Amino acid sequence: MNRREFLQNSAVVAAGTAALSSTALSYDRIVGANDRISLGHIGPGVRGMELTGMVGELKDKFNVEMTAVCDLWTHNLEQSVEANRKIYGKAPRAFRHPEELIALKDLDAVIISTPEHSHSPLLKMVADASKDGYCEKPMGNVLEEVKAARDAVLAKNLIVQIGTQHRSEPYQLAVRDIIKSGAVGNVSKYEIAWNYHGPRWRGRREVKQIREQDTDWRAWLMNKPYRPFDPQLYFEYRLYTEFSSGIPDQWMSHGSDLVHFFMDEKYPESAVANGGIFAWHDGRQNPDTFQALLTYPKGFLLSYSTSFGNDATGYSRIMGKKATLYNTGGEGSPRWQMVEETGNHEQDNDIDKKRISKDILLPGDTGLPPMGIADEDLSHMTNWLDCLRQRKQPNATVQHGFSHSVACMMATRAYWTGKKIYFDPKTEQILDHPPAA
Repeated sequence: MNRREFLQNSAVVAAGTAALSSTALSYDRIVGANDRISLGHIGPGVRGMELTGMVGELKDKFNVEMTAVCDLWTHNLEQSVEANRKIYGKAPRAFRHPEELIALKDLDAVIISTPEHSHSPLLKMVADASKDGYCEKPMGNVLEEVKAARDAVLAKNLIVQIGTQHRSEPYQLAVRDIIKSGAVGNVSKYEIAWNYHGPRWRGRREVKQIREQDTDWRAWLMNKPYRPFDPQLYFEYRLYTEFSSGIPDQWMSHGSDLVHFFMDEKYPESAVANGGIFAWHDGRQNPDTFQALLTYPKGFLLSYSTSFGNDATGYSRIMGKKATLYNTGGEGSPRWQMVEETGNHEQDNDIDKKRISKDILLPGDTGLPPMGIADEDLSHMTNWLDCLRQRKQPNATVQHGFSHSVACMMATRAYWTGKKIYFDPKTEQILDHPPAA
């Protein structure tokens, strides 16, 4: 078995414990073994074209076809049509507006890879149309919109995968299992530092390519107040506070989701944050240097930090009473090691303390893998398509998406207000004061 097969099979097995749907709606939507899964795709930009390629690679295994695509920008729409024509031998139907695609009666599911301010509103539209979905992360950054999307999906028992793909990666699954086994002991601190050197999200070449007449600017804004057409905002939206939080939405969404996955947590209790624009004074509104501290109900502290002014090697460190799990590399790196501690930890002067380091390896590994695996996303898409066939919930559900969105929104609000921010799980509200007992 080669690495790609292992990744795909691991993703399918990982979801095997998910409960099969038992509602009439779910059974009515089961796709026959010989029937094609008809997909639509909203927002096939840079990330969207990567997803297009993944679906194409899996088209025969799952008998799936991209039959409709949608993008407000003519260039992206034409590019997507041509890419899918090459994959399937015929062109998909092309639409400019999401409502037109979602209204198609023959679509089984819709992929959403649009700018993040539109993730939740579009996911709700897809769910309201009783279609399954794949939605890129973050699931959303406006609390009421994320709630509405989640509730719409749950109300109809739909199969929706959120694009936090690390839940489907075998190395992360192995770490999760080690923590569940108790080998690490009670965790008191979890540290994440992921860095990058460069003016991240600034300088997109598409800024100079787009013309207002080639898109629908008002539709792109969705539920945001009108403003004059701005090509920089259109493609570099991650730098502007009204549309994105930047580092939290893009990077911390993955980090917090892994925390929830490993530690079996849902929401932080509280968050504080700090940072600023220290490296790239290029008109951005969101910080290029950001750090947040979040406390969790199980009794541990999460420290998350990112700097765009230095590419010092990223790491994650999970500190338990029995051992430390240490990851070298940035987001999603598979290079995990466990350092076990022996001896009497109740005595500071214990001379018998030892530290035993073990690499976390998969079958067939001869050493730690490289920091990045080219096919890491493919396992997540494999998991989703398999779940569409079997009508079972995928590895990254809307509940998981809601949880990472809450963590990121808490950290963002803490940054901008300078206050300690809290979450009330009973009312599902983000507060600037502790919730009532």
